[in-house]
Amino acid sequence: MNLVDWDFAVTVGSKVAGPGPEVSAAEAAAAVLELREGAARSTPLVREFTGLHAVAATAPVLVVDRAGWLRANADGFATILAPIVDKLTEKKGPPSAIAEAIGSRVTGAEVGLMLGFLGSKVLGQFDPFFAPHGRLLLVAPNIVHVERELSADPTDFRLWVCLHEETHRVQFTANPWLGDHLLAQMHAVAETIEPSALLEGLRRGAESIRSGNGSVLDLVSSPEQKEILDRVTGVMSLLEGHADVVMDGVGPSVIPSVAEIRKKFNQRRKGAGSLDKLLRRLLGLDAKMAQYRDGAVFVRHVVDKVGMEQFNAVWTGPETLPSKAEITDPDAWVARVL
Repeated sequence: MNLVDWDFAVTVGSKVAGPGPEVSAAEAAAAVLELREGAARSTPLVREFTGLHAVAATAPVLVVDRAGWLRANADGFATILAPIVDKLTEKKGPPSAIAEAIGSRVTGAEVGLMLGFLGSKVLGQFDPFFAPHGRLLLVAPNIVHVERELSADPTDFRLWVCLHEETHRVQFTANPWLGDHLLAQMHAVAETIEPSALLEGLRRGAESIRSGNGSVLDLVSSPEQKEILDRVTGVMSLLEGHADVVMDGVGPSVIPSVAEIRKKFNQRRKGAGSLDKLLRRLLGLDAKMAQYRDGAVFVRHVVDKVGMEQFNAVWTGPETLPSKAEITDPDAWVARVL
């Protein structure tokens, strides 16, 4: 059973995202080289600041264009959705060849539109589901676009981005159980899905998105699914907040213009156009921004209270991860875990 025509999604997404800013061959080569060097330089800086050491084989660093990011994420989504597809096939049986072809192309177009918008925005991403130990993607056209938009020093901005994204690579490679835990949450979602409920959720979600009164997160409706989403929100808030704390902690010692970059970058987030803000809300990206903010507050509070070494107990296993509620009440996490 094929719910999404992933090749068609990539084709649509690539058209929506576009190629990115105009750069010469020499400029492109220089950006790719500097990003690779920035990622390599970031590894010991992150290790020294966090005390986290990778115990698995190093996940590769890939500098990609927008189409490369789209393809990587299509492959990742296919992996995540596999248990859901298997569950639906088991319950309903395979559809006819015509119904599958038409349906998968329609959903492929919808997914492609979403990926296309994201593919023009994302600066970097760690993919924990890529075998065997994940991979780090740095999206060169988007990094160049933003550094130009901010009038930032290219070398400084590229290293600043690498510090954040390399922190994610260290988080997962130093704690190999973490990727398996997140994938297990996807399997848990599949176990809660009934075909009729899924179709009803898709219908309600589509209506709310068209009316501008909801987001794709509205597709998660059952108490079981919301409980899983709360667990994932707690984890993602931790990961994003931790990476922001690291980049702000390390940055001043190695990036001369880091204060100016942070100020301009934060202002850029506030100054998005009305269409951009609408799409961000519909895609749940406002919640993503809250993860950065709330997660960073959590990490800073705990580290200030008990130090980095004791904070690192958070990486022991699934039971020591903060819940969504503990992210906004870090003392509750300290009391429970430490």
